[in-house]
Amino acid sequence: MALRLILGFDYGTKQIGVAVGQVITGQARELCTLKAQNGIPDWDQVEALIKEWKPDAVVVGLPLNMDGTPSDMCVRAEKFARRLNGRFNLPFYTHDERLTTFEAKGERRDRGGQKGSYRDNPVDAIAAALLLQGWLDENSALFES
Repeated sequence: MALRLILGFDYGTKQIGVAVGQVITGQARELCTLKAQNGIPDWDQVEALIKEWKPDAVVVGLPLNMDGTPSDMCVRAEKFARRLNGRFNLPFYTHDERLTTFEAKGERRDRGGQKGSYRDNPVDAIAAALLLQGWLDENSALFES
């Protein structure tokens, strides 16, 4: 199956950033932030996104430690990816997301859009777009025909 549209997820225990990317343009953009309780999203909201965007696959960020070893959150992020696969029968990929939240905060500041705390004005969707963009850039050779 050819990949055309991909949803990216920046998994977190309180919030999950979502981005959409197109293989043909090689571009990703932020979509939304979903609330989560202890890492569990409202699966109805996730299903609504899947039905609306009809992605060919999903990419979930892996929060590796700075030395490249898996963090405790990696296990949870991989479990989330497997649940997406199990619920929606979509292939999934994981991608190193180190520093994407830090980069997302800088991007928000550069845009002049940060008001108040990051808790009140989260950057998770920006982080999701950054990790999905990284995955698209890294895998572009797979899509060239």
